[in-house]
Amino acid sequence: MELQISTPALLFSAITLMMLAFTNRFLAVASLIRGLHKKFLENPDHEIIIDQIHNLKRRLSMIKYMQLCGVLSFFLCVVCMYLIFMEIQPAADYVFIASMLTLLISLGISLVEIFISNQALKLELQDMENIFEKRKSGLDFWFKKEKNDE
Repeated sequence: MELQISTPALLFSAITLMMLAFTNRFLAVASLIRGLHKKFLENPDHEIIIDQIHNLKRRLSMIKYMQLCGVLSFFLCVVCMYLIFMEIQPAADYVFIASMLTLLISLGISLVEIFISNQALKLELQDMENIFEKRKSGLDFWFKKEKNDE
């Protein structure tokens, strides 16, 4: 099968949309970090904040590599199209394969980052549950005390 110039060109829209999604993730994480920084200045000993900091550092690093692989995939698509245009078919085939592999790696990193993101949300939910349980047990203590006073 001979690779046509339209084949790598088809990836342009997919890679562009993927890069847009990765940029949106980066902006969301940046916003979370800024908000967390304010919380940290208010209460630096709160354990959930420290856990979230580690989580966000991992996510930020992963987003960087996702974007790097996405840009590399895009770059390799352009090189592939140039090689096809110059009629250097064997090299174009290998470059296209490399482009697809970097795209696959980028998507794989994205999948792992999604799981890490979910873990961060679980930390927040667990913290809220812990606070609720503490308040509930504190209220139970006061209700028991009032019954004993009667």
